[in-house]
Amino acid sequence: MKRILLLTYVLACFAYAQKPAFDPELSSGKLFQYSEYTQTVNNEYGIDDILESTSLKYEDLNSENHDLGFTSDTYWLRYKLKNSSNTGKTYYLVTARPITDVVNLYNIGSSINVQKSGDQIPFDERAVDHRQTVFKIFLEPNSIEQFYMELKSDGETINLPLNLYNESEFVLTNYKQQLFLGLFYGVLLLAGLIYLSFYKSLKNKAFLYYGLYVFSIALMQAALDGFVYQYFFSSGGFLNSRMVLISALCSNIFLLKYCEYFLNIREHLPKFRKVYNGIYVAISIVFIMVFINAKTLELAYPISNLNGLLSLIIILTSLFVMRYRKISVDPYFSIGIFFLVIGLLGFVMNNLGMLPTNFYTMNSSKFGTGFEVIFLSLSMTNLLRRLREEKEISQELALKKSEEISELKTFFMSNMSHELRTPINAIMGIVETEMANKNSSKEERKKYQIVRNATVSLLSNVNDILDFEKMEKNALILKSEVFNPSIVINQISENWKSEAIKKGLKYRFEMDSEITSKSIGDADRLVQIINNVLSNAVKFTHKGSIIFKLKCVAQPDNISRFSFHISDTGIGMNEENKASVFDSFNQMRLNHKRQFGGIGLGLTIAKHLVDLFEGTIKIESQENKGTDVFFEIPLQNAKSVSLNDAIKTDQPLANPMHILVVEDNKINQMVMRKLLSSFENVTFSVVENGVEAMEALKTGVYDLILMDLQMPEMDGYEATERIRRGELGDIIGSIPIIAVTADAMQETRQRVLELGMNDYMTKPVKRDLLLEKIKNCSQNNGTLSVVA
Repeated sequence: MKRILLLTYVLACFAYAQKPAFDPELSSGKLFQYSEYTQTVNNEYGIDDILESTSLKYEDLNSENHDLGFTSDTYWLRYKLKNSSNTGKTYYLVTARPITDVVNLYNIGSSINVQKSGDQIPFDERAVDHRQTVFKIFLEPNSIEQFYMELKSDGETINLPLNLYNESEFVLTNYKQQLFLGLFYGVLLLAGLIYLSFYKSLKNKAFLYYGLYVFSIALMQAALDGFVYQYFFSSGGFLNSRMVLISALCSNIFLLKYCEYFLNIREHLPKFRKVYNGIYVAISIVFIMVFINAKTLELAYPISNLNGLLSLIIILTSLFVMRYRKISVDPYFSIGIFFLVIGLLGFVMNNLGMLPTNFYTMNSSKFGTGFEVIFLSLSMTNLLRRLREEKEISQELALKKSEEISELKTFFMSNMSHELRTPINAIMGIVETEMANKNSSKEERKKYQIVRNATVSLLSNVNDILDFEKMEKNALILKSEVFNPSIVINQISENWKSEAIKKGLKYRFEMDSEITSKSIGDADRLVQIINNVLSNAVKFTHKGSIIFKLKCVAQPDNISRFSFHISDTGIGMNEENKASVFDSFNQMRLNHKRQFGGIGLGLTIAKHLVDLFEGTIKIESQENKGTDVFFEIPLQNAKSVSLNDAIKTDQPLANPMHILVVEDNKINQMVMRKLLSSFENVTFSVVENGVEAMEALKTGVYDLILMDLQMPEMDGYEATERIRRGELGDIIGSIPIIAVTADAMQETRQRVLELGMNDYMTKPVKRDLLLEKIKNCSQNNGTLSVVA
């Protein structure tokens, strides 16, 4: 029977010509251009029926993510894959949406092999253990394989992406995707917890509904991305198939309730309450439809999207009417809602087929949510300021009650800050690493920038609140550790130097040449003091300059007294403000709060830390002329270390080095970036071949070259030969070059040394060995002994 079926299929192929086979290595274009699909009238069609049928009409895919719209019909897609090489090839096909109910892949050969996917089968029965719809395909040498794909949904939209990756591309794509999703969901969960915590402390329902909205949005995105199916409903079933609609309807309700309370619709726009209530009724009806039967579920998908679109229009209309009536609306709230509306509008209109499907429309809700978190966090700062001012007035009427509220707030903030500080720092570490990755695309850098901006703002407030709470309880204790003060002070100075230059300010740092190289104390708290003072200097200076001076004076008992002087030409202070400059939340009492930001804890914390160091701090300031901050901190000198200890592998480089990495493999580039980023005093650039290396050497100054050998266009051998021949000049021709290769043959080692390379090392690269060889270059700058 199978032979007859296959013979029928072969005859059908001749009768109805199919598109040519797609060779992933040689064919031009993409797989979707070699594929075609058909819609079956009878949903009970099986693969046998499809192969036997001669009446089905196949159509071309319009794009690499072809959108079939809301449908409960069954679709079949077919294509051929070709392997022209003499070795077998393994590929991964990523297709369909993670929430598509049924996705089956049929390989038509001597027998019909089927791989199953979709979210209505147990997760462990999937062809590939992955949240997305993924199939593993193996192509025999010199073969052409025929594939058919079956897709069916319960009324949700069906997309037909056909992304074919080899094994290394699949791993790298998953790494980048999981990193972005982890950061995205991490920020959403942190934001949701913070807003719910604020509701618990302040009893303002705007915080409650926004926190619930953020969690429901996170749940909806998790359902759309396949995480809910993978981790919570791995057997598929009733709730799993409806989770997208349930979370979407909940997020719709919570968003409307949040806007209703934040904008105070009851008081400012009482007639609009009827419209809001009408939408709540419509959402409730759609919610009931989700659970009645399969037909009402199918109808619920487009209706819920239309209802979401209507909700966005109502929110925008409310804002415009309030603006027209000159009712005050926080500008950051308006901007945040604008980005949210634009993002969700793109998402909803894409689902309704009103916008084309591409990367931006598919991820529009994520972009909108990311920007929204940034701007609504700023609006919440203003709300907190207003609430605090109201509380200060109420303190005059009920001091005892106010003190109890303050104590509860402090207790709550302390616990929240302790729980949030560690994961926030982890997120920042990953973001900073990826932001420094020159291999990241523009879109990826935008995503990481969104996460970075929100997390920096959140981390700053959490750290200050935590330290302030410790100060109030006298629980802040300094650490005692050996550190190099010149290094940590230079690092924080460089950070603020770049910020000053961005504002168009002049910046000068003068450090005493007699500064000790090793001190005992709390380096983090010393940096925090300098950071808070420099932050104010940059923040409150519009034009002019900032000068940072440091002197170190030796004193008896092996003590060095560090004298800091930070001056600016900013707005300065009058005598009244100067008298209360070290008071907590001082800036909230000033008229320029909205202009400069912050909550006024920086100098309060700096003063407390200086006192812990048993130092002194004073401020001299004139209004509209500038401010001078003087503080002195005594530190115990540490014993000097021996020369042998100083050059151990785990110590940083003595001199800064700028390294050129010449490597064509993306994964190897990523490894080198991670390794070099972990070394102090090391900066680097990455190019992909010898041609790019020659261009980079013409335009940049480098202390060392890490050269791969096998590369396209110009390999490492030719590039080294031309450099050593002096084509770029004698100075560049003498730059140390280390071969970094997977070729461990003795002949290769001998060849690179004969070409003039200074050293040689094999992959995989070991961190300690790499640092040792870099140090050899730094110390010897030319003649190196080869270390295996």
